[in-house]
Amino acid sequence: MSSTDLAPPPSTGLAQPVSAGLVAALVGFTSSFAVVLSGLMAVGATPREAASGLTIVCVTMGVGTLWFSWHTRMPVMMAWSTPGAALLASSTLPAGGFRTAVLAFVITGVLIALCGLVRPLQLLVELIPVPIAQAMLAGILLPLCVVPFAGLQNAPGALAPVIAAWVVLVVFAPRWAVPGALVAAVVVMVVDGAFSQVDAVQAVPSLSFVMPNNSWTAALGLAVPLFLVTMTSQNIPGMAVMASFGYRPRLSPMLTYTGGATAAGAFVGGHAINLAAITAALVAGPDAGPDRSRRWVAGVTCGIGYIAFGPISALVTAVAEAAPAQLLAGIAGLALIGTLAASARAALEADESRLAAALTFVVAASGLTLYGIGAAFWALVAGVVVTLLQLAAHRRSAREITVSR
Repeated sequence: MSSTDLAPPPSTGLAQPVSAGLVAALVGFTSSFAVVLSGLMAVGATPREAASGLTIVCVTMGVGTLWFSWHTRMPVMMAWSTPGAALLASSTLPAGGFRTAVLAFVITGVLIALCGLVRPLQLLVELIPVPIAQAMLAGILLPLCVVPFAGLQNAPGALAPVIAAWVVLVVFAPRWAVPGALVAAVVVMVVDGAFSQVDAVQAVPSLSFVMPNNSWTAALGLAVPLFLVTMTSQNIPGMAVMASFGYRPRLSPMLTYTGGATAAGAFVGGHAINLAAITAALVAGPDAGPDRSRRWVAGVTCGIGYIAFGPISALVTAVAEAAPAQLLAGIAGLALIGTLAASARAALEADESRLAAALTFVVAASGLTLYGIGAAFWALVAGVVVTLLQLAAHRRSAREITVSR
């Protein structure tokens, strides 16, 4: 092996990691802010409270991304919980309204932080079968992904151009499919005259304090699925993505930060932040430059970008409120189709877990609510119970075969 084989890859300066970080921030924000707003409003947030929640998750995930990337010299990406927001969007209004949801967000943050501080709790979450967790997520996403197409019947003029832009871009430039759909939505709003209806007062950045109530049953029914979907669909895959590019930062401090920031941000409407999975690949992979030792700059740049998006969240929310009916929900649904496809495949791929996963999927998609607890929780219960019963039956059959021999 020659000395040239041992040499590091040629440096291209900071331009490539900086540009990758900016792209990650832009794609991360534009591809799913509609899901966050839809989720917060579905559990009772007013437009001002939803804007406050969007602002705080932008800032806290930006600060976390910036700090951990700089401190570890690795491209550590944080994001809001898109699956968690989808869970909220598919939920019914909890008893006690948004104040109950805020209590659920606080509980979620505490549970995530405890996973960072108490290793056995993190291991317990990892014991949940992946097909069951993915089936729960797919079931949550299905009703949301149907919205843009079901809405064509009532709002074809608003949704058809957005869907057409998304379809073309998802084939030829997948990364820009949702931002392109947003551009089409802006054109629709210009033609519709929606921008003249934007409330200038609502567009002013502000944080709205919300005091949680004591509706513990309803809050736990929302918090447990939100915690589990955030851990299994974001935090654990996020570490796996980083490891695939050779980065292995300590998970404990990051879980402690994201949990603490989630609990604190809940008081101004934020639902949850976590390690990023999809956008992590943008800053940890070759897109951020050939020199792996410099890719942390992409993380720092993305963190700054997320923080910058915080103050404009109120304006974004005000514009979304003025949009034609079903346009925001339609964009959110389109943004989640790729995640739905990946989750459904992971859930139903293995023969031995397919029945339990299918049951989990249909229960999660049903919208079932019992004792004030939503479908996602009962879907997880159903899937785990069937999995355990199948495991017991398999062990019994194995014992009978052994005895017969």
